[in-house]
Amino acid sequence: MNYILFDGSVRNQLLPFTYTRPVADIRVGILTLREKWEDYLGFATSTITEDYLSEKFPMVEMERNILINASVLPNEELVSQIKELKEDQAIFIDDEPLAFFSNEGQEIDFNSFDVKQFPAEDIMRIQHTWDIFRINGEAIKQDFNRITQGRESEPIPEMTPVFNEKQIFIESGAKLPLCSLNANDGPIYIGKDTEIMEGSMIRGPFALCEGSTVKMSAKIYSNTTIGPYSKVGGEINNCVIFGYSNKGHDGFLGNSVIGEWCNLGADTNNSNLKNNYAEVRLWDYETEGFAKTGLQFCGLMMGDHSKCGINTMFNTGTVVGVSANIFGSGFPRNFIPSFSWGGSKGFSTYLTKKAFEVAKVVMERREVDFTEDDAKILEHVFEETKKWRRD
Repeated sequence: MNYILFDGSVRNQLLPFTYTRPVADIRVGILTLREKWEDYLGFATSTITEDYLSEKFPMVEMERNILINASVLPNEELVSQIKELKEDQAIFIDDEPLAFFSNEGQEIDFNSFDVKQFPAEDIMRIQHTWDIFRINGEAIKQDFNRITQGRESEPIPEMTPVFNEKQIFIESGAKLPLCSLNANDGPIYIGKDTEIMEGSMIRGPFALCEGSTVKMSAKIYSNTTIGPYSKVGGEINNCVIFGYSNKGHDGFLGNSVIGEWCNLGADTNNSNLKNNYAEVRLWDYETEGFAKTGLQFCGLMMGDHSKCGINTMFNTGTVVGVSANIFGSGFPRNFIPSFSWGGSKGFSTYLTKKAFEVAKVVMERREVDFTEDDAKILEHVFEETKKWRRD
């Protein structure tokens, strides 16, 4: 059987992160959504996504296919039902398709399908950007159980104090001298070839993915994921960093999601709680207004390739698009469009030529190529988001 992950109805609610990737490649927990599905299914997947992303993330269609809504996190019962799907059968969550069988080239009419409902309360799902950090702790626990099942952790160094050792798993090549690991409230996963430097204090649930570094004396609280090849320091609480990004210095980051190829300058801080303790609103790209989150704690959403200078301050519930460059004193506004250059005193357009020069240098440092496909995607984002920029 051939499995294809599709973006579904929530793609626009997950901007700016889905400007540069399908929904399937969002990281929550230890793994991306795609990695979770491939682990459960035992097969590689491809993607149905926006046309401008399809060259980098192509769809592979075969004679017999099962299409799966990528915003849903898999579980044993759901995957079992999906694997049993036959022709003209579908599984729905309320009025939305969760998975369905499709023959090659078939026109889909769900009115003619045998539709089975799957209880919405029995799944976890990413429907809004803030869901990524909101469910991250539970997602770490689920991934930890699958990744570590039947495996033995590398030994914990003698000089590293730990709490609840059975909930700590260390992959090969990890270095963690003189740090503190507290897994009393949830598991701690330390990936391959990572480093947690001296004096750092970690509370689970926590995931440090392959090749990443926690700098000296960092304080990292529960429900945090540091994606692959990232560097972090300072104080971090309930955050997800997708990968290849740096927050290498002191400063606070809380209840936030940071994309790939981002850099937060020294002493960057974000607010995650309003002074009046009111519900946080976030910019909604679909309605072009600020949407209620239902959350009291909500910080910074930063799209891929965005950067900020030293001492940058972000207000509660700030959304930064793709390839923005923020600097200067004061608080910038809490919606910063993609390809914006400036700060609290105003923004101008960050031209793609300049942005691409930076992207190439940044990616080369991680031995990753900035490809023509990457450039085409960012050019599309530049054009699609120009209506929000004010020069």
